[in-house]
Amino acid sequence: MATIADPHMPHEAEVVERVQESPQVFTLRLRLAGAGVHERYAFQPGQFNMLYCHGLGEVPISIVSDPEDESLLDHTIRPLGRVTHGLARLQAGDRLGVRGPYGRGWPVSDCDGGDVVLVTGGLGCAPVMSVINYVLKRRGRFARLVIMQGVKHSDDLIWREQYERWAAMPETQVLLAADVGDSRWPWDVGPVTTLFDRATFDRDNSMVMMCGPEVMMRVASKDLIARGVPAGAIWLSLERNMKCAMGQCGHCQLGGDFVCRDGPVFPYPQIAPLFGEKGF
Repeated sequence: MATIADPHMPHEAEVVERVQESPQVFTLRLRLAGAGVHERYAFQPGQFNMLYCHGLGEVPISIVSDPEDESLLDHTIRPLGRVTHGLARLQAGDRLGVRGPYGRGWPVSDCDGGDVVLVTGGLGCAPVMSVINYVLKRRGRFARLVIMQGVKHSDDLIWREQYERWAAMPETQVLLAADVGDSRWPWDVGPVTTLFDRATFDRDNSMVMMCGPEVMMRVASKDLIARGVPAGAIWLSLERNMKCAMGQCGHCQLGGDFVCRDGPVFPYPQIAPLFGEKGF
C-alpha cells in the first residue's frame, strides 16, 4: 500500500470541492499536490488520514471515498473543535496538509459471497461510508447489504437522500431509528438494537461492521452474539485521542494496543475484555 512519502510530515493537498452534507456536516474533496503523488496514494476502507489546518493543528478523519477513485480523496467532517472548525472554513482552491493513510481498515476482502451488515450510532456513520461505497461499486461480489443507523434525535440524521437511494437497490435493506422522533419521523423510535428483529441476513455467512458510541457498540455486540452472530464476525471502529497516528505518543493506548496503529478497526474478541472497564 502506498502512503505519502514522509509519515511524519503533512503533504500539501488542494480542496477541489466542498460539499455541505447537512447543516452540521460537510465533506472536503481533496487532491494531493505534486507530480504523481495522488496516483501513488492507496488506502483501505476504514483507514484514516491526519488533516492539518494551517496554524491550528491536525485531526484524524476517516476516508469515505472509494479506494479505486483515482481523482479525489473525500473526508466527511462534523465541526467540533478548533481544527475541525478551521477545516469547515476551507473552500475550493484552499490548501491543507494530509498525512496517511493510517491504521487497520475493515475486512472487506473477507466478505466475498457473504452478507455485509453495518450498524452505526449517533453521527458515527462516516467510518462505514467507505464500506457502503465499496460494496455498491462491486455489488456482484457480495450477497445482502444491511444498513442500520441509529441517532439520538430525528434531526441528527444526515445523508437522508442517500439512505432512501440505497433502500431502493436490490438486496439492500436500510433500517433507521431515533431515540427521540417527531411527527415527521417515518422510521423506528428507540435504540439501534430495536432494528435487529427486522434485519434480514445470514448469521452464519455475514460480517458485521459497527461504529458509534462505545456503550452502544458494547450492547449491540452482545445482542448480536446472543442472536447467533459469531463474535469473530463482528468488527468495531473505535475513536480515541489520536495525536501522532503511528503508535508513538501513547495518547490512544487501549490496553496493549494503540488505536491509531493497531486499529481503529478491531475484531470484537480482541477488545471485548476492555469494554466498560474504567480507564480504557
